[in-house]
Amino acid sequence: MPGEKTFTKIADHFRERIMSGELAPGARLPTNREIAGGWQTAAATVSRALQALQVEGYIRTTPRGTFVEDDPVWTLTPKDRLERVQRVKSFLAEGETSRVTAAELVKPPLYIADILDLEAGDQAVRREWLAGRGKTRTVFAVTWYPAPFAALVPDLLNTSPGRNHGLTARVLEATGRTITHARDDMHAREADAREASALALPVGAPVLAGAHRWSDAEGIIEYGEWCLPPRFTIGYEYTP
Repeated sequence: MPGEKTFTKIADHFRERIMSGELAPGARLPTNREIAGGWQTAAATVSRALQALQVEGYIRTTPRGTFVEDDPVWTLTPKDRLERVQRVKSFLAEGETSRVTAAELVKPPLYIADILDLEAGDQAVRREWLAGRGKTRTVFAVTWYPAPFAALVPDLLNTSPGRNHGLTARVLEATGRTITHARDDMHAREADAREASALALPVGAPVLAGAHRWSDAEGIIEYGEWCLPPRFTIGYEYTP
């Protein structure tokens, strides 16, 4: 996919080999140095790709080397992953109201610039918002978009009530693009100070954190990060 970074391509390469069965459970992967040489990239880039695969449950790293997990987690197809993320967002929106606390053009952190494939000094749209039911805060989220989208969809920089609903659909309509690939990752961790303040939790409280990437052949359309407080559940229904 144009615009993808090398670490993403490496992760996709080994993920596909594992999913296809070419790399069987227990199979040993090449060393980081061998992978770096084959891809003509830095060892740190390889480490980043393998860390992503380890978090996803595909591989394990031991003092003897890196191996395919005995029972690797089979990733859904891009279409299924997109539908899954849409279901998550629908769940978060059901019966809830949202309040946008920030909507601005900013110079993003380096990892966001990396994800959006931005040049040095480029800006991006950052939207920070809270959702809740009554007095209960149910999700704290930040979504990012390429800066040119703001000229096509002015509501990306609007914090007025109601402007958060259906925003992705408006972006797709205005840009003429279609989401063809989606990825979502979730993990449990402790809330940092910003998240704890937004969700009215003590710093260090457990949260379920997630991130999604929606893209097409041109690159990322929307990237988002969110976290839920304790005692909230996300469920998926699917037909085998």
